[in-house]
Amino acid sequence: MHTVVERELELMLVLSPERSIPVPARLTYRTEDPYAVHITFHIGSDFPVHWTFARDLLVEGVFRPCGHGDVRIWPTKIERRSVLCVALTSPDGDALLEAPSAAVAAWVERTLRLVPPGTETEQLGIDAGIAELLAPLPADDLWLSDPWPSDGSADGEL
Repeated sequence: MHTVVERELELMLVLSPERSIPVPARLTYRTEDPYAVHITFHIGSDFPVHWTFARDLLVEGVFRPCGHGDVRIWPTKIERRSVLCVALTSPDGDALLEAPSAAVAAWVERTLRLVPPGTETEQLGIDAGIAELLAPLPADDLWLSDPWPSDGSADGEL
């Protein structure tokens, strides 16, 4: 059975140092995809935006700056509020978002209790999948048996 952990919250899209606008978002974690977290922005709109990245990146970003390239995360304080900054880069543009640290940290903690670090591969069912792939089928009995009767004849006999 797979489990989903979701959290809706309001992020702030930073347009300039003086101006930010609220962006509704949903954090999603699925045990069937245990290494990833998913963020959907503009939920309920005609054109939601979806991002997926490593859960480990978000776990680390709650405590210290991390990431490079398309996703960078770091904790900070803005006007005495603890926030998590998330910088996203894509061919369509860049975005800097601020998320409430306590809400994100609580959500991350729920995912870690559900699937502790280091146990993600158990959720994928790789061992069961390999066993199923390698399990003999009834038709395999034909291939496992010798298609040619053994030659029990003495030398020179036909």
